[in-house]
Amino acid sequence: MMDWTDRHDRYFLRLFNPHVRLYTEMVTTGALIHGDTNRFLKYDALEHPLALQLGGSNPADLALCTKMAEDWGYDEVNLNVGCPSDRVQHNKIGACLMAEPDLVAECIATMQATVKIPVTVKHRIGIDNLDGYDHLAKFVETVAKTGCQTFIVHARIAILAGLSPKENRDIPPLRYEDVYRLKRDFPHLEIHINGGIKTVAEVAEHWQQTDGVMIGREAYHNPYILAESLPLFGVNTLPSRDEILSQYMEFMAKEMQEGVSLTHMTRHILGLYQGLPGARKWRQYISQNAHLKGAGLEVVTQAAEQVKHAMETAALAASIDKQSQQEEQQNREGTQ
Repeated sequence: MMDWTDRHDRYFLRLFNPHVRLYTEMVTTGALIHGDTNRFLKYDALEHPLALQLGGSNPADLALCTKMAEDWGYDEVNLNVGCPSDRVQHNKIGACLMAEPDLVAECIATMQATVKIPVTVKHRIGIDNLDGYDHLAKFVETVAKTGCQTFIVHARIAILAGLSPKENRDIPPLRYEDVYRLKRDFPHLEIHINGGIKTVAEVAEHWQQTDGVMIGREAYHNPYILAESLPLFGVNTLPSRDEILSQYMEFMAKEMQEGVSLTHMTRHILGLYQGLPGARKWRQYISQNAHLKGAGLEVVTQAAEQVKHAMETAALAASIDKQSQQEEQQNREGTQ
């Protein structure tokens, strides 16, 4: 989720569900140590519980960044051993590390020795020719010896030689049973599942087999799934999309006063009305107008008005159709 789950997106997502744990985009150790630390680590208190996801393979650098995360108040640090991007492979970051479980274990042990907050791992079920369950189990067993308790498992292998990052999200088949088997074989560990999960029903099903469910791109493109998941946490009153938008607009207003551009925040809300009448007009209006010089929050308000109009039109059409069906039924009954 690099370049996606920044602090503005996370604030938006938190408004849908106060119970889920949010993760930052993957941040490399080099970016934290040599770059703009404030940019990557700044967050709003509303975002808790919040985990920083790190990318790297140098134990000392990872330990330094893990301590930075603890000092900033993060609730967890997660080491990414699943990203298939060629941008990070060259620096020995991400999924390529699944070929080196001993190095990953060394990284985790060094990170844990530095902090008191949990250090977790996100990884694939395999890479390239190391794609069997035995290698997966050996990887988890090796890393778990450090005391690491939580493994977030993307249920696809990553084919690093031949597939693009996008293709690695779709082409390798999902093997959920491998993740279920991990939980059965390592009952003392927390095994969370990730990959291709798009509905609340799927979340509930996976949760019966594992300790947790991570949703990635679906939560970005259709964030209301987080609100629809609230009954799984014992909450039956769901916030409306309009209520969420109103709260986020207050946040955007404050951020704009501090110099944040409107488009930097509106890019995260394009999926708010996904699946509803007017969703396309919502996306189009914001995309066409938010970047214009002098654009303000009125762009969002006007886009929302288009959604409201589309929904009213759809409701009216449905009502007329229902009335027509009732009249047709009455006419049939009258001729019998």
